[in-house]
Amino acid sequence: MKGRTTFAVVALLVVAAGAYLFQGGTIPVPPTPAAPAPLAPRTSPSSPAIGVAARSSWYEFYTTNPKYPDDPADHRGGLDARLVALMDRAQTSLDVADYDFDLADVADAMARAKQRGAAVRIVTDTDTLTNTKNEQVQAAFKRLKDAGIPIVDDGRQAIMHDKFTVADGEWVSTGSWNYTDGDTYRLNNWMGIFASKDLAVNYAAEFTQMFDHRKFGPGKAKQATNTSLTIGGTPVTTCFAPKGNCADLIITTINREARQSIEFMAFSFTHDGIGKAIIDKHQAGASVVGVFETTGSQTQYSEYGRMKQAGLDVYTDGNPYVMHHKVIILDGRTVIAGSFNFSANADDDNDENLLIVEDRDLASAFRTEFARVLEQAKRK
Repeated sequence: MKGRTTFAVVALLVVAAGAYLFQGGTIPVPPTPAAPAPLAPRTSPSSPAIGVAARSSWYEFYTTNPKYPDDPADHRGGLDARLVALMDRAQTSLDVADYDFDLADVADAMARAKQRGAAVRIVTDTDTLTNTKNEQVQAAFKRLKDAGIPIVDDGRQAIMHDKFTVADGEWVSTGSWNYTDGDTYRLNNWMGIFASKDLAVNYAAEFTQMFDHRKFGPGKAKQATNTSLTIGGTPVTTCFAPKGNCADLIITTINREARQSIEFMAFSFTHDGIGKAIIDKHQAGASVVGVFETTGSQTQYSEYGRMKQAGLDVYTDGNPYVMHHKVIILDGRTVIAGSFNFSANADDDNDENLLIVEDRDLASAFRTEFARVLEQAKRK
């Protein structure tokens, strides 16, 4: 990694973008910085708490491996260990945006980064920060406060639903995974760690709006969302809700990319437009298989009933806890995934982030997770 020199370049970009925001403008697409060093070898991913693991020169990918009944004694070596490893390498900066937060080891890693001299900051949801009934949540935030780490909450009814970390302006961790014990060891989730300064610039700009300018939801300015990047030769698109019109981007991507197959896992799927795009592809001859989180799937708002009636091969999940994924895989090549649930709330009100990645290897890793979730759904 390039250390302080790299951070200075990224910081100048973010400061300039922030100044432009205050004038009511949109954030321009930044110049392409040099790529960070390849991912260094780390501890083996062969942990019982990890379901699927994959890596390339520019990403690491992991999923949870929920067990039922759950044994707290097994709560080690999960996604939290991978995030802690990332945080422990941070030397200059660590920006964290997380909806739900109670992991002591992550709080400790953030405190260690602060002690090393890194600038450490966190954005969270007000409902999480003020949850005085949850001792683990309050203990984690107390650790941050004791370390002198500034905390900004969104202060509104809609939610700050992001789950991402930007380290040293070079690394981005994101996914469906909240930094909680339950999300790590009971829920089906994924996280990715991506080595890309371009990607880090986009996520840092989103963080700046929330932390520095206290802008959330529809109050944020429209930045260069849906920005097309190339990472390791792979096309990647970023989208940040609600200003990015992410649902429209998903629909456009489905219409353009899905010719043979659509596979999806959905914690909450109530967006009629996205549902219609998938049903239309089924009627045009594409194979569609999907798994819905059971909770809420039988309501009038869920797309589950409409898809079932239209003859699609859809199931409710088999995790006795929660299936928390928000993933669509198109033709075994293109992945749509992030914090973004397939709902109007995610598109119109919440703070969310979304990645669209055209990479068969990463899609294969997601498909392996999909096969695990589908098998459990079929045998419940």
